[in-house]
Formats: sequence, structure tokens, C-alpha cells
Amino acid sequence: MLFEVNKYTYRIEWSEEDQAHLARCLEFPSLVTHGKTPEKALKEIELVVSESIKWIEEEKGTVPEPLGVRRYKGNISLRVPPDLHRSLAILSAEQGVSINQLVLSRL
Repeated sequence: MLFEVNKYTYRIEWSEEDQAHLARCLEFPSLVTHGKTPEKALKEIELVVSESIKWIEEEKGTVPEPLGVRRYKGNISLRVPPDLHRSLAILSAEQGVSINQLVLSRL
């Protein structure tokens, strides 16, 4: 599969400690680069991601799919303590909605 580096999710932040802009790719959480400007940091992380993809493909590994192109079902399973579940059931009954609707309205 062909992975386009520009479709990955990048974050740039300032590091006071390093006195540099740090760049990260959310799909590759172990990778981080730095640069004197946000643009240089971004260029560096894109290069590192590109090289990482090549290496993963050479090793016959699984390249992470970009978050922006993934398909989501819209389902989230959530485990909560029994007392909280009871409280949510009571509150949703009082409001005349399902627990799902109650939780969704709070998100």
C-alpha cells in the first residue's frame, strides 16, 4: 500500500528546555524531531516518517494507517464502576433518554 507522508497527523510544539520546536507524528508516537522553526521541525519529522515507512515495508511490517483516512464505526465501549453505571441509568431515566444519549450529550 502506498502511504503519503502528508496524510499523517503532525503536532509541533515549543520546548523551552531544548530551545527548539519539537515535531511529532501521532501515528508514530516514538518519533520526535526538532528544528529552529516550526517549518524546519515539520520538514524533519516528515523525512523521519518517510524513512520509517520504508524501513517497516522492507521488514514486511505493518505501516500505521493515517488517522485521517481510517474508517470509524462510531462505537466506543466504555467500562465504568457499577455505582457510576447505576447513577447514569437513574439520571438517564429521569431525563427520559438512553444512557448512550446521556453520555453523548456530555461529550
